[in-house]
Amino acid sequence: MSDDNDAAGGRHHRVQRHPTPGPLNSLQYWTDAKPVWRVVLNYLLVWVARIAPFLRWKNWALRRLGVTVGRGVSWGLEATPDVFWPELITLGDDVIVGYDSVILCHEFLQDEYRTGEVVVEDRAMIGAKAVLLPGVRVGEGAQVAANSLVTRDVPPGTTVAGVPARPMSGAELDDGDDADAGTDAGDGA
Repeated sequence: MSDDNDAAGGRHHRVQRHPTPGPLNSLQYWTDAKPVWRVVLNYLLVWVARIAPFLRWKNWALRRLGVTVGRGVSWGLEATPDVFWPELITLGDDVIVGYDSVILCHEFLQDEYRTGEVVVEDRAMIGAKAVLLPGVRVGEGAQVAANSLVTRDVPPGTTVAGVPARPMSGAELDDGDDADAGTDAGDGA
C-alpha cells in the first residue's frame, strides 16, 4: 500500500508483518505463532462470547480472552472476536457489536502473516455481519452498516457502508421519507 493510502485512513502502517519460515502458506505455521493450548482456550471462550444469552457473560468471556472491554459494551449474538490475537481488540464504552460480526486482528497470507490492533472507540456501532480487518480504528460515535467490510479507519461520527466500506453521503443516509412524500403528492395531482 502507498503512503498516501495510509495517510488517508489506511491501516497498513499499524499492521506488523511476520515472515513465515518455509515454502508453505503462513497458516501452515500457525503453531509457531501461537501455542496450541492458547488457541484452544481462546476458541472455547470465543464460543461463550458468541452464544451466551447475557451480556455480562459475553463481556466476561471477552475479558478472559484479553479483549479490552469498556463499560456498557453490547456484544451481539454470534459476533466473533479474533481467535488467535483477541488481546489486540479494544472496545470503548457503550460500543455495540452487531449480530454475526467479525473482528479480525490477523491475516494469514502466502509468505507472511500480519497482526494489528483493532480499536472501536466509545459509542461506535458495528452492524450485523460486518467484518473489521486488522489495524483499523472505528472512531467515537461512528457507525458501520450491516454487511460492510472495514478495510480502513472510520472517522469519528461517520457512517460507512459497503465492500469495502466507504462514507455515506447525506442523501444516502436519508431514510427516504421526503422522497416518498414527494412521490405521493405527485400521484394526487
